[in-house]
Amino acid sequence: MLLENKVIVVSGIGPGLGVKLAVEAAREGARGVVALARTVESLEDAERRVRELGTACRVLKIPTDITDAAQCRRAAELAVAAFGRIDGLVNSAFSYGNVESVEQADFEVWKQVYDTNVIGSMQMTLAVVPQMKAQGGGAIVMINTQATVKPSRGHAAYAASKGGLLVAAKYLATELGPCNIRVNTASMGWMWGVPVQRAIPLMAQVQGKTEQQVLEESASTKALRRIVSDDECARAALFLLSDYASAVTGAILDANGGETMP
Repeated sequence: MLLENKVIVVSGIGPGLGVKLAVEAAREGARGVVALARTVESLEDAERRVRELGTACRVLKIPTDITDAAQCRRAAELAVAAFGRIDGLVNSAFSYGNVESVEQADFEVWKQVYDTNVIGSMQMTLAVVPQMKAQGGGAIVMINTQATVKPSRGHAAYAASKGGLLVAAKYLATELGPCNIRVNTASMGWMWGVPVQRAIPLMAQVQGKTEQQVLEESASTKALRRIVSDDECARAALFLLSDYASAVTGAILDANGGETMP
């Protein structure tokens, strides 16, 4: 199993990729999953799903707003108190902001998006780094988006913030490498799961198309000719935390069915 006996922290537990990261980490042998989210309901859902696997993985639920540095530090401290170490962190928490053109941008909203997606992710990362240094290493994955390289109308605030996170991850990889701490990025596109399933009917209505047409058009842009699932994308991200990726740092792994290629 990829993550046998490891302790994995996942920020941004929610109905899409976030909860799947927690579930797949447990499925891959993690002995502990530290679940972070702002809502208790999301944390309880994650714990329930992990328990349904029937594994020995323990879930530590910590309500956390990553825009608050003190809450990030507290989450890291509680994780160490419970498990004695932190082997991996996945920064999945994000804010999307408004769907609007750049010309119509509300830059106060942009600041809020940046505060979560970049500053918040950095705060959570720096909260776990001291423990990773003390134990001799660890791995960090930043969840990113293909929107940084494939512009889509209305998503500039989100994409711009994720572009900043992408650069920050590379600098962290360079700075933390001597401490045996790896920092990588997993870049996602559309993922078949609750968020996309909710969006399809709305898109179909706005575009005057059937839901099937919307799905087929999206699938046609991908080399695999299908929308990959959030389970698949979670496993790709978790690979970067595993010992099989011990030679990989500062890299970007595209998990989008081949929609974007370097």
